[in-house]
Amino acid sequence: MIISRTPLRMSFVGGGSDMREFYRDEVGAVLSTAIDKFVFVTVNRKFDNGVRVAYSKTEEVTHASQVEHRLVKAALAQMSVEGGIEITTVADIPAKGTGLGSSSTFTVGLLHALHAFTSRYADRETLAAESCRIEIEVCGEPIGKQDQYAAAYGGFNLIEFRPDESVQVSPVFCSAELRQQLQDHLLVFYTGISRSASALLASQRDGLRASVDKRAALRRMVALVYEMKAEIGAGHLDSFGSLLNENWLLKKSLADGISTPDIDDWYATALRHGATGGKLMGAGAGGFLLFFAPPTSHARIAAALPGLRRVKMGFERLGSQIIFYNP
Repeated sequence: MIISRTPLRMSFVGGGSDMREFYRDEVGAVLSTAIDKFVFVTVNRKFDNGVRVAYSKTEEVTHASQVEHRLVKAALAQMSVEGGIEITTVADIPAKGTGLGSSSTFTVGLLHALHAFTSRYADRETLAAESCRIEIEVCGEPIGKQDQYAAAYGGFNLIEFRPDESVQVSPVFCSAELRQQLQDHLLVFYTGISRSASALLASQRDGLRASVDKRAALRRMVALVYEMKAEIGAGHLDSFGSLLNENWLLKKSLADGISTPDIDDWYATALRHGATGGKLMGAGAGGFLLFFAPPTSHARIAAALPGLRRVKMGFERLGSQIIFYNP
């Protein structure tokens, strides 16, 4: 049996610039951190030569080519595994439509476990690049690259996406005290709304092709990445909330449906009760709401949003790991 543990991620600014429609012409960038919420993938040798996959449903087939789950099917083909395997997965949070990169986290964790299952070593770059290939090239998902690299590398990073398809992951250096201060200021709520990101991301992608204004908005979001990194590098968080707020307003301009009247109301309520900025994580329309606010105002904000579930999230230094290996 082999078990991988792979972190989900929290993205602050720059999301969307990791899509090829943007970075093929100019460098994209995001500032994000892995978080202490995980997807676990278990791989075990099956008694017979078939394939069993258990997720929200259970599949049992005679050959890997018959698997319905597209990511699993593509990963098995990538690793030349045809049968004799059982795959199960569990997650610390809802596994779909939450804006924390769960699909890419699952793909990275599955590939990591399959590499171990086939007695191969895979470094972080390999896991991220292979996951991008499977999701974007093989399965045709209208997504970017940030989630795969955040899951594979872990940590608090500035991630840059180059026109030549290379990706640069640079740690964000700050004192332990400032890192803790940042975590103490973050407040996360689950909206209870899960959604498929594909349609929203496809709309954003099409908008980048057709609209100069949308590209300019995303270019400004990339600039915010470097402003936020400079803020942290200077040892303070004075403008962190306002940068989050500007990024969110720009994000909403990229496509219809990114926000909703309920989300806008929750966001405005949090600002009235002490938050200085925030954003909806992921593509939009649901999932988790993130706010930056003084710790003294957290209880007041939570009380003003009684319909939302508060979820504590901390930073995670490590990327995907094999936590149990008994081949």
